Amino acid sequence: MAQDAPMQDDTDPDALAQAWLDRFAQALSSGDASAVEALFAPECWWRDFVAFTWTIATAEDRPAIRARAAVTASATRASGFTLDRPAVAKGGTVEAWFRFETALGRGIGQVRLVGELARTLLTTLRELKGFEERSGPTREAGTEHGAIRNRHTWADRRADDARLGLDRQPYCLIVGGGQGGLGLAARLKRLGVPTLVIDSLPRPGDAWRRRYRSLCLHDPVWYDHMPYLPFPEHWPVYTPKDKMGDWLEAYASIMEIDGWYGAACRSAAYDERRGEWTVAVERAGETLELRPTHLVLATGLSGVPNEPDYPGAERFRGIHHHSSRHPGGAAFAGQRCVVVGANNSAHDIAADLWEHGAAVTMVQRSPTLVVRAESLQRHGRPLYSEAAVAAGIDADRADLIAASTPYALLPGLLRPVMRRIREEDAAFYAALEKAGFLLTFGEDETGIGLMYPRRASGYYIDVGASGLIASGEIGLASGRGVSHLTEDAVVLDDGTVLPADLVVSATGYGPMTDWAARLISPEVAGRVGPCWGLGSGTARDPGPWHGELRNMWTPTAQPGLWFHGGNLQQSRHFSRYLALQLKARYEGLPIAVHGARLPASQ
Repeated sequence: MAQDAPMQDDTDPDALAQAWLDRFAQALSSGDASAVEALFAPECWWRDFVAFTWTIATAEDRPAIRARAAVTASATRASGFTLDRPAVAKGGTVEAWFRFETALGRGIGQVRLVGELARTLLTTLRELKGFEERSGPTREAGTEHGAIRNRHTWADRRADDARLGLDRQPYCLIVGGGQGGLGLAARLKRLGVPTLVIDSLPRPGDAWRRRYRSLCLHDPVWYDHMPYLPFPEHWPVYTPKDKMGDWLEAYASIMEIDGWYGAACRSAAYDERRGEWTVAVERAGETLELRPTHLVLATGLSGVPNEPDYPGAERFRGIHHHSSRHPGGAAFAGQRCVVVGANNSAHDIAADLWEHGAAVTMVQRSPTLVVRAESLQRHGRPLYSEAAVAAGIDADRADLIAASTPYALLPGLLRPVMRRIREEDAAFYAALEKAGFLLTFGEDETGIGLMYPRRASGYYIDVGASGLIASGEIGLASGRGVSHLTEDAVVLDDGTVLPADLVVSATGYGPMTDWAARLISPEVAGRVGPCWGLGSGTARDPGPWHGELRNMWTPTAQPGLWFHGGNLQQSRHFSRYLALQLKARYEGLPIAVHGARLPASQ
């Protein structure tokens, strides 16, 4: 068969895939980067999660793949490429999942072949040799049978763990004890990396409990599992925020996470000579000094709240606060409320106020992407569903399948999805437009699937508020901004006056690097550069093209500083790769980062 010939109907997918894997292994072991390049189609991508590059990076096109192979093959010493399950032929493509080993670990990957050439390749590190997590047949006994003097019990070990940060220093300090920080801490605990979580709130889960009463997760249960502990089968599709808070508190206890709650990180500075941080933490009225080797900012996807300074705000006699401090609508029955903003929080807050009998007007300053939750689940997330579970696709397998498609290919896949949603929900969108609501479906019509990784804002997953806007139950002032406040009103920039007893600024948040600037220094934040975004050149995602989420779960330009965030699915999946990178450093394994501009010490 010619190298670029289409697959014949009688081709054995398993044989074709294994033959490619064998050639790939041979080319790597011989150090022949040109032979590796020759195994890929003219248009090709190799997405690697830590296995070859010790970072998260996508090589796009043959020259980039040749360069990756030339730099990483000898150190990685990849071998043992074998099919993990039967290969599947569909639409002229063969998809094959495989397992492999490297000098330091074991991994899972996927290759998509067109003819005998790879169009996409995914390689992921799953565990480190000699440092495997103990589970199943290798689980710990939990006790030592027999009569033992001065036995050290589980309770004794937990008491010892509670002294972490006092009697001995953590290797890793995680700032932020929400779902991201807890999930990463659980993985590091299983890997034996001394890790301490600090959070300024009193209890795990309080970040959810303190939000407005009606808040529920907009993503479904199959998408939101935490590492190691999936939600039980009776769990509701959309989790109420207090229920989520209680789950996180139970999770922290069950996974034996070592954490200080009610402890605020005040400052952090890196000592280049010693290779460690000095972190000032205020706890119980006392300032303590921690000296971790690695600092992970897991303070959420966003940075500091964007608090607009409206002219005349000092004269306003009502209540004005940012959406992050909004307590819920119960106290505002019968009052005139203005919500500035039109993304998720703005819609949720407006609907909650309406439910409590307030008169609500939304100020929509720019177009918003709206997609009904049911439509998103049906068309946008089939891997995370009851049907997928019935087909044997658990969250881990779904995460890998989703990761197998490079970001560069998503526009072509997502435009048809958005078109189907728009066709099916045409009446829904027409009603919103009739009410004056400004709609967008993304600059390139790719919908929420790319708006989220590009900018993490600008959208609403509809769970009911859109119907209130379409019917006029929630008032709408679109295409306008706020000029100033008076004693009892919001004045828009076209002169419209909106009487108000309450103004909620649902105006979003700054970038994640806000926290680095605040806790460490603006210079460090500037050196690290943007967190999040792909470099797509679309609104709020300036180029150049990066191909992965910038500075997320990977080494940064600041030694010892990491960022961990995203939604629950991302926190679950990528916490594995971040934990493995930290474990490798903790054990002093010989690793080298390829594909990022970083100091040699990384």
